[in-house]
Amino acid sequence: MNNDPKEPFVSTDEAVRRTGLKRRFLLSLARQGIAGAYPLGTGLRLRNRWVFVLSELTEAIRHNASMRRSPQPERSYDLKLSGRSSLK
Repeated sequence: MNNDPKEPFVSTDEAVRRTGLKRRFLLSLARQGIAGAYPLGTGLRLRNRWVFVLSELTEAIRHNASMRRSPQPERSYDLKLSGRSSLK
């Protein structure tokens, strides 16, 4: 969440420049609900424009990146004589 209530919103173009993400990918993340992205508009145009809070967006990106880097448990397979394998 935004810790500084005075931190300004930035445009999509500024968020792209600051994060290094592709515009299309950033807008896709916004539509999926990434923290730091806020839709502007009303009615059918609700999600036509987006603004971003950089500190929230940066934290969400870091959090998502760290979640993907966490080590995955190794899977072991128990091979049975019947030719079937089961996942342990």
